[in-house]
This record gives sequence, structure tokens and C-alpha cells, in this order.
Amino acid sequence: QVQLVESGGGSVQAGGSLRLSCAASGSVSMYYMAWFRQAPGKEREAVGTINRGRITRYADSVKGRFTISKDDTKNTLYLQMNVLKPEDTALYFCAARKEAVDFGDLYNPDRYDYWGQGTQVTVSS
Repeated sequence: QVQLVESGGGSVQAGGSLRLSCAASGSVSMYYMAWFRQAPGKEREAVGTINRGRITRYADSVKGRFTISKDDTKNTLYLQMNVLKPEDTALYFCAARKEAVDFGDLYNPDRYDYWGQGTQVTVSS
């Protein structure tokens, strides 16, 4: 079992940047990991994923602006967010799963075993 703790959220103006961190109690190299977000009144949606081989995939809405990375030595997952937009405002979660899934399930939150408590990102126009 792994515990996840996000940090780094805050309030920024449109066009600004933030870097979120997700500290894991276990080795991030053992898990498939992802960032999700949830805005008020909306369903939780995937931001992007990173697999054990560091291959990343991103939702179309953030592609080219967000970057997921991880530091195995620090057991930490990162989300670098640039050129932030008001529509990026949400509670951001990191998540982890132990097993590989079909490509169609990469962004399915039900396939993730562990979740952090979330960190709020607010982007003002």
C-alpha cells in the first residue's frame, strides 16, 4: 500500500505557472501514476499519466502546457503546469495503480488503487 500527499497548489493569474508535487510513502518506480483534477460540479478527469518506463500521456486540454515527471530517488511525482488558464481551476489529485491496464483505461479513475487528498489550483483571468 502507498500513501500519496500532494502539495504546491495555489492561486495564480492566467498565463502563470505552478508545479505540483506528490510525495509517495513507497517507491514511485513500482507504480503506474497519474494526475487527475476535479472542478466544482464536474466529474474527475485525467490530466495525464506516467508509466514505469517514464512514458507520459496527456489529455488534449493540457497537452503542450503540462509536463509530468517523477524522481524515483525522492519517491515524488511532479506536475509542471505552464500557461495556466482559468479553466484549469480545480482540485488536483495524484493517483497510483499497481497493475497495467488496457490503453482505454489509462484515464479511468476507477482503475487507480491509491489517491492523495488533493491540492487546490485556482487560476484567475
